[in-house]
Amino acid sequence: MNPPVTSAPAPAALTEGQRTALLTLLTDDDPAIYQIIRSKIIEQGQPARDWLRSHTLSSDPVLRRRAQEIVDHFERGSADNRFLAFCLTSGEDFDLEQAVWLLCQTQYPNINALAYSALFDSYAADLRTRVDFGAPADRMLATINYFLFTDLGFTGNEKDYSDPDNSYLNRVMDRRTGNPISLSIVYLAVARRLRLPVTGIGMPGHFICRFQTSRGEVFIDPFRKGKLMTKGDCIKFLIQSGHAFHDGFLASVTPRRMLLRVCSNLHHIYSSLSHAEETVRFQRYIVALSK
Repeated sequence: MNPPVTSAPAPAALTEGQRTALLTLLTDDDPAIYQIIRSKIIEQGQPARDWLRSHTLSSDPVLRRRAQEIVDHFERGSADNRFLAFCLTSGEDFDLEQAVWLLCQTQYPNINALAYSALFDSYAADLRTRVDFGAPADRMLATINYFLFTDLGFTGNEKDYSDPDNSYLNRVMDRRTGNPISLSIVYLAVARRLRLPVTGIGMPGHFICRFQTSRGEVFIDPFRKGKLMTKGDCIKFLIQSGHAFHDGFLASVTPRRMLLRVCSNLHHIYSSLSHAEETVRFQRYIVALSK
C-alpha cells in the first residue's frame, strides 16, 4: 500500500527582526550572499512579495533594484500561471492581442497592456485621415505601409534576428523592430481597427499577411517594410527557400496557431541560448497550445 501523499509544510512566517536581517543582507556586495538571501526570501512565497514590494521604493538604490528583481520574479510566476491557463482553456479563435499581452507579461510583468493598445488605436486614428478606403488595394496598403514603415520606422531586425525581444510585442513597439510574425501582429492590430480584411499567413520559415476581398488578394511582408507580393511571388519565395509548394502554405492561420508559432520561436531561441528555465517554460506553453 502506498503511503499517503502529503504536501510540504509552508515555511513559518518571518518575524519583523528576520525581515530586517534579510533586507540588510540583500544589499551585501558579495553576489553569493545575495543569491542565498534571494532564495530564502523566495521560499516564503507570495507573502514575501507583499512585504518586499514597499522596498522597491527604497532610497537605497541597491535594495530598490534587488527588491524589484525579486518582486518581478513573483509577478512573472503569476503571469506564467495566467498565460498557461489561457492556453489550456481557449479555443482556436480568441483575441490575439489579449493573448500576446499575457505572453509578454510572463517576461515583462509590469507592462501596461492598455497603454500599448491605446497606441494601436492612435495609429489607426491617424490612418483613417490618410487612407482612401475606396481606392484599389495596392494604393490603400501603400498608404498604411508608408505610415508604419517610414513615418513610424518599423523594420525587420535583420542584424539580431535571434534576439528574444523580437518576439515580445511590447519590446517590438518600444524599439520599432521585430521578427516576421511580431511585425505581422502589429500590421494585423492596425488593420483590425481599420476593419480591413487582413489575415496572417504562416508560410514555412516566414510569416506574412494577406489582404483579400472579392476583387482579389495581395500578400504583405511586414518584415520587409510591407513589400507587396502576388501569389506567384510567394510560390517563388517558397521554392527558393527549399520548400515544395502546396496551397496550405498560403492558408490563413488561426490566432491559436499564431500564438503557438510565437511560442515555438521563443522556445527555439532560448534553447539555442542554453537558457534552460526559459526553454522549459516555453515547452509547457507549446504542449498546452498543441492540445
